Amino acid sequence: QVQLVESGGGLVQAGGSLRLSCAASGTIFSINVMGWYRQAPGKQRELVAAITSGGSTNYADSVKGRFTISRDNAKNTVYLQMNSLKPEDTAVYYCNANVRRTDWRVYDYWGQGTQVTVSS
Repeated sequence: QVQLVESGGGLVQAGGSLRLSCAASGTIFSINVMGWYRQAPGKQRELVAAITSGGSTNYADSVKGRFTISRDNAKNTVYLQMNSLKPEDTAVYYCNANVRRTDWRVYDYWGQGTQVTVSS
């Protein structure tokens, strides 16, 4: 089994910063893409940012220039540095990982979610 454990959410004022972390553990052979999604109340879950094992990144237009995704492949950990936060960034943030397990099967795994609240 594979587990994703997130940390780093919280309450911050507009213009502030937060850093999210997500560590994957378990029967992992390799991880291709790792990413962050978010879901605000009454809205669909949306991609925030993603990063491949080679370091290629992709961002939602709404966060470009403010958020930075990075990863430590040796630690199977992905980070999301969030700067210049806005109230509209308020959501539950979920970590996602596309994992090739040691039994060679490939699955998508999700973290439990961490709340980010930005006050105006």
